[in-house]
Amino acid sequence: MTFRHKHILGTRRFSEQDITLILDTAESFKEINAREIKKVPTLRGKTVVNLFFEASTRTRTSFEIAEKRLSADAVNISASSSSVVKGETLEDTAKNIEAMHPDIIVIRHAASGAADYLASRLNCSVINAGDGAHEHPSQALLDLFTIRQHKKRLKGLTVTIVGDIAHSRVARSNLFALTTMGAQVRVAGPGTMIPPGIEKLGAEVFTRMEDALRGADVVMMLRIQLERQGRHLLPSLREYARFHGLNREKLALAQKDALVMHPGPMNRGVEIASEVADGPQNVILEQVENGVSVRMALLYLVSGLAPENT
Repeated sequence: MTFRHKHILGTRRFSEQDITLILDTAESFKEINAREIKKVPTLRGKTVVNLFFEASTRTRTSFEIAEKRLSADAVNISASSSSVVKGETLEDTAKNIEAMHPDIIVIRHAASGAADYLASRLNCSVINAGDGAHEHPSQALLDLFTIRQHKKRLKGLTVTIVGDIAHSRVARSNLFALTTMGAQVRVAGPGTMIPPGIEKLGAEVFTRMEDALRGADVVMMLRIQLERQGRHLLPSLREYARFHGLNREKLALAQKDALVMHPGPMNRGVEIASEVADGPQNVILEQVENGVSVRMALLYLVSGLAPENT
């Protein structure tokens, strides 16, 4: 199977075969992360620039670790240390970086479409590490990887995503990827946080969280993204926690072996109770662990080093 994508911009562009190849490649890299010496020479001589214009803990650290474990030269640039603070445009910043001949640029930006914008103007590969409320492909892929590890399949599963759907790039990327792989996706949240027309993308919309949870194989909780909201879309956090927060009683409506997931950062006591976040069904830290393997796979597949038949 051949990976024909130069960039990783969003899961909507991927076929079932693309996603399967990414997950299978990540599986082969997972073993490296369990070794005593966690390093292979796969991307030796390649340079990766991590260009982050938004705050990030998990994604940025995960990409950097993935790059170093593949022996790539990693360079980190944040907005506060870039010439953007002096008035330079995103395109000029990226073109100046490209003039130093990096092989891959990993970008996170507050503007939806920023990664696509650079990919259309640069010669090097671009990986989207999150662009506004648009997409976050590597997060969705690590979520699918984690689900597949536990459930041994994706097709036919029911995945319920609860929370601020309208402002969540994670929800959007997961919706595209999961439906492509044959899973049923349910979304639930306050009416003000459900984007109009999302059912046209394949999601089943629920107004009551309890109805969305019944019989679910996977429950994915999202935080309220106040930084992307122009106005408050709910009366109070207390009311949100009451109607849309996941506790033990609500989780009991899902399958007995349902997985509890969260892309982080978590707001305990708001969208998820500690008894659930730390409970036996949670795979939240596994998601973080698997993120390294999945991002190793993405870097490898766009590096140009992958064989024609993987």
